[in-house]
Amino acid sequence: MAGSGFATETGTQRYRARQAACHPTHFRQLQDLWASSIGLGTYLGDADEATDALYAEALEAVLALGDNLIDTAINYRHQRSERAIGAALERLMQRKAVAREEILVCTKGGYIPFDGAVPADPGRYIIDAFLRPGFFQYDDLVDGCHCLRPSYLEHQLTTSLQNLRVETVDVYYVHNPEHQLDHVSRDVFLGRMDAAFRFLEAQVRAGRIRWYGTATWNGYRVNPKDPGYLSLEELVQLARRVGGESHHFRVVQLPFNLAMPEAYAFENQMVAGETMSLLEAAARLNLSVVVSASLMQSQLTRLPEAVGKLIPGLRSDGQRAIQFVRSTPGVLTALVGMKRRAHVEENLALTRLPTLPPEQVAQLFARTGSR
Repeated sequence: MAGSGFATETGTQRYRARQAACHPTHFRQLQDLWASSIGLGTYLGDADEATDALYAEALEAVLALGDNLIDTAINYRHQRSERAIGAALERLMQRKAVAREEILVCTKGGYIPFDGAVPADPGRYIIDAFLRPGFFQYDDLVDGCHCLRPSYLEHQLTTSLQNLRVETVDVYYVHNPEHQLDHVSRDVFLGRMDAAFRFLEAQVRAGRIRWYGTATWNGYRVNPKDPGYLSLEELVQLARRVGGESHHFRVVQLPFNLAMPEAYAFENQMVAGETMSLLEAAARLNLSVVVSASLMQSQLTRLPEAVGKLIPGLRSDGQRAIQFVRSTPGVLTALVGMKRRAHVEENLALTRLPTLPPEQVAQLFARTGSR
C-alpha cells in the first residue's frame, strides 16, 4: 500500500521547510504535527467521474502550494470523495511528489454512506449492507441515517482506510454527533459517545488512527439550553474517563466564518466554572480547532463593502473571508472546498501573507454571552 504510515512531526516539519514561500504564520501545530492554515475540503460536487478528476487535480495543486491537510468523510459524494483522494494520493506518493508522513489525512464516520451513487431502493440498501451483516440493529439507527454503534464505526473506519488507500487516518471524527440528540435522551447519547470513544481509543492502540474528535454543525454553536448543545468540557471529561490524561480526543471541527461567528463571538462554553467561547475552551482543554464552511459554500465570495474595508489589501472577497477565518486566534486550519486550479491558486496565495493581528479580527465582532 502506497499510504503506509501516518503524519509525523519530522515529516510535517520537512514539508513545512520545503514551502519556503509560505509566511511563518501559515503552519500551526496539532499536537506534535505541523498543519497548514488552509486545508482542502471535499464535501461539494456531483457524484461523478468529472468531479473525481477535479478533486484529484486540486489535491495535486494544494500539496504543491503549501496545503498539507486534507479533509473528507465517508458519506461525501457517496464515498467518491474518499476514493478520489485515495487514488490521487497513491499516484502522488508513487511519484514521490509527497510522502505519507508529510500530510494529514482526516475523515469522518457516523452517517450512512451510499456506494458511489444513490441506490434505486435506499431502504433495501441499508438492510442488505448494514442490518443483515449485523453492523447495527434498528434501535441503533437514528433518523434513518446516523449510527454510533462501535461495530458500525469499525466497519466505516475499515471502509475509509480502503477508500483512502492508507493504513492510518491522522484524524478521525465522529460526524455530527448532535444529530443523535434530536432523537434520544442526553443520557443515551452520552452512553453512545462513551462507547464510541472507547472504540476510537482502541483504534489508536491498533495503529489505525492517530487522533480523534468530533466534526459538528450546530452542537458547539448553539445556546447551552438547546437540546442539541454539546459541552466541550463534558466530552473531554468523557475522553479522560476512557483514555486517561493521555487520551487522543484532540480535535474538533465546526463551521466558522464571517456569517457564522459563534466559535469566536458566542461565549456558550464553560470550563472549570468559567464561561468562554468555543475557541477559548478548546485552547484551555488542549484541543485543536479545524473550521469548516470558511466560505459558506461560496456565499461569502461577495462581501458588503464595509466588511471589505476592514480586511484591505487582498484581491477578492473570497480571500478576505478565508483570511479572517485563518487569522482568528485559536483556529488551526480553515477548510475550503476547492476543485479548480484557479481557485486553489487564488486561495493559497494567502499562505504567503501574514495573518491578521488579533485586534483586527476583534473589530469585526462583539463578544456575547449565552442567556
